[in-house]
Amino acid sequence: MTEETFFTLDGPLELLPGDGQCRAANLAGLAGVARKFGRDARGIVERHGMDPHVLSDPESLIAPHQLADTLEFCSTLFEDPLFGLHIASLQDPEVFGCVTALCRSAPTFRLGVRCLIDYLPVVHAPDCEVVLIEGRETAELTWMVNADIGVNDQANYQAAMLNVKLLQALGGPNFKPYWVSLSADTRPSDMPELEKLLGCKVINRNSRNSVAFPVHVLDQQVPTANRLLYHLLGSYLERVKAAHSTSIIDRVQSFIRGSLAAGSCTIERCAEKIGMSVRTLQSRLAGEEARFSELVEQERETLASALLAQRRLTLDEIAERLGYGEQTSFGRAFKRWTGMTPLQFRASC
Repeated sequence: MTEETFFTLDGPLELLPGDGQCRAANLAGLAGVARKFGRDARGIVERHGMDPHVLSDPESLIAPHQLADTLEFCSTLFEDPLFGLHIASLQDPEVFGCVTALCRSAPTFRLGVRCLIDYLPVVHAPDCEVVLIEGRETAELTWMVNADIGVNDQANYQAAMLNVKLLQALGGPNFKPYWVSLSADTRPSDMPELEKLLGCKVINRNSRNSVAFPVHVLDQQVPTANRLLYHLLGSYLERVKAAHSTSIIDRVQSFIRGSLAAGSCTIERCAEKIGMSVRTLQSRLAGEEARFSELVEQERETLASALLAQRRLTLDEIAERLGYGEQTSFGRAFKRWTGMTPLQFRASC
């Protein structure tokens, strides 16, 4: 009796950020806020060196300093000293990507926090470090950015709110932080609003950002625990973490695998995702003796062979997965790669 795969992920969830990058998801809701004040969010992000598509594509990659600078600029533009806090109030913890789904599915609060610590740097922001400090009565979830991104008070306000929201999701309706510690330079007149929205006392510290809560909460069950999702997504992210590489070839291949079926597999889109110009990307690939079109062909051939051997999809479905408009185009390409038609190859497997 042969063993068949019950559940598979054919490719990465998205192109992963490298060092000096983070996902643009933290900009979610900016367009609506800007519109409310009669401003154009496109001009705001362009002012800070970003393409306007980052406003609608949370998986786009930007630099952490671009995020911090944008939030600080908006704080001044909209005359809102707590802008980072207020925009985070409109967001949800899914800003952190698929790691949030893993945290929510964990069996215990402690394991949910562990997931955040282990995988946030993998799927959302490699320069961000999250640490859990356990005392006799109090635990603290702390965060820091291991890079110089300049003034980042608004980014810290945003992170504080998002982290509190995630911990509330893990702890259930009765979860309440003891306090939040921030390295931001908060005006005394803004403290009541800050404490009201975070739901606890706020302490200003020069070097630590953290959310404190009762240590016994760590052993509580998570209300949204899902054993199947926890093991499937956790196993996947662990493999991604183990295999994660910042080489340009690996990153381009990751993009190709994730974009073929969507019909958005172009070098222009890839350059945007990775955060460089098309010319720079071409130069980097040339330095590795590779071309984008050749990498696309290689990924198509590899994926086509795997899907044909699995026998789960029709030829039309496989052609669509590979980004072909029709099956005949796929058939011609496959014969060029292997010397066989797709049906001949499938019969030989």
